[in-house]
Amino acid sequence: MASNRSLKVSLLLLFLVTSCAREHLQRGEGYIDVEGGKIWYNVTGEGTRTPILLLHGGPGYPSYYLKPLNKLGRDRPVIRFDQLGCGRSDPISDTTLMTIDHYVEQVKEVMDHLNINEFYLYGHSWGSMLATDFYLKYPEKVKGLILASPCLDAKRWIKDADALINTLPDSTALVLKNNIKGIPQEASTLRDAVQIYLDNFVLRKKPIPADVDSSAVETGTNVYIYMWGENEFFATGTLKDYDRTHHLDKITVPTLYVAGEFDEAQPSTVKYYHTLTPNSRFEIIASAGHLTMHDNPNEDLEVLSSFLNENDFD
Repeated sequence: MASNRSLKVSLLLLFLVTSCAREHLQRGEGYIDVEGGKIWYNVTGEGTRTPILLLHGGPGYPSYYLKPLNKLGRDRPVIRFDQLGCGRSDPISDTTLMTIDHYVEQVKEVMDHLNINEFYLYGHSWGSMLATDFYLKYPEKVKGLILASPCLDAKRWIKDADALINTLPDSTALVLKNNIKGIPQEASTLRDAVQIYLDNFVLRKKPIPADVDSSAVETGTNVYIYMWGENEFFATGTLKDYDRTHHLDKITVPTLYVAGEFDEAQPSTVKYYHTLTPNSRFEIIASAGHLTMHDNPNEDLEVLSSFLNENDFD
């Protein structure tokens, strides 16, 4: 009986100490010096449960568009930052900085700066690559993973894009296929065809939300092109051979996979990643494309909150 009582007291003290540390986490925005420049970060939320760090997509598509997820702050601190080379962070031209390893270290530097040693890690699109690689390097820091609309195998992503293009009207599909083959297309025709793809599989909501527009305007285009390529349909950059499917069995923390019903990260592929990951679950966000947090924000937040709260000790 005495040992049980001591255990309860120890757990209570641990809870109180942890809660106090979280309450002292300063809300607001700031900048952190990293190799290559300064990165912008922001901390929101009134809750005191385990913090969550949000990793935006791209590469180079800044975190404005993730602002709907700030509502997770009713339970916990929510941290966003713009990765070096985009948004409110410093631009870069040095391609030696445009590597997964450098971006992994930026994640660590943000959380070290905030003195957060354990957190949930949310990665959207390219952010899922970054989140996975961060976990594989620093597993002790991650309490749980959310891999939203993930790309964990670049070649599979390209095959899925080809399949989605084939579902579009023939005239649109032909323009996109010719573009992929390197056959020059008239600029306005190509732009219209790309927009049809985006309207179907990336953001279905209209009008375009202001935060999505802000992310588009402040995209680090040079980072995107160098690491991924000219467009969503095929990879020519340094990420073209990215594949972590053979490492997913090493993920031991609770993991949530999320995809939109009409996501360019096709639900069947995301479900496949889930089958490779122990202690994981998979959810589809109805009526949503790639930007689930805008196409169906209520369901997206409900799914994320449920997963987070189920896995919080407190």
